[in-house]
Amino acid sequence: MTPESIAALLQEQFPEAILTAGAFGPDFAVTVRPEQLVAVCAFLRDDPRLRFEMLNDVSGVDYLEPDAKKAPKAGFDPHVEVVYHLSSFSFPGRRFTLKVVLPRWANDVPGELPELPSVCTVWRTANWQEREVYDLLGVRFTDHPDLRRILLAEDWVGHPLRKDYEYPLEYHGIRCR
Repeated sequence: MTPESIAALLQEQFPEAILTAGAFGPDFAVTVRPEQLVAVCAFLRDDPRLRFEMLNDVSGVDYLEPDAKKAPKAGFDPHVEVVYHLSSFSFPGRRFTLKVVLPRWANDVPGELPELPSVCTVWRTANWQEREVYDLLGVRFTDHPDLRRILLAEDWVGHPLRKDYEYPLEYHGIRCR
């Protein structure tokens, strides 16, 4: 199956869940509504025509142009995307990409982290990967079994992959920059 035929199958199975499908850089990607992410992922894993048993990675991207002069020409409104790369053991070489678009801040309140359902119940490997996205980008995964920082200390303030993140001058008496 091609990525396009997989996208068509998803659009048929989940007509309300699929927002876009098309080229995403070198990959083909489908954008999914956050509230239906888990159901779409379970279908991708369990349907015998698809069998995406492997979650390769979960990553996040902060789409923000911090320069006010360049922002109008950026071509996008500020947002955060969480990207899922999948592959199949049953069908070697088969890969697929899912995206979820979230507001940068929940309810447009700076500092309020956007939320997304965890896919840990679909792929156990999502556990640490979602923790990394939470830690570095600031996306809260609801129903995650152990959502806490994985790379930074628990008392670290902020999420350093946010484009507007301001690095502290020091941390516990240690100069950071």
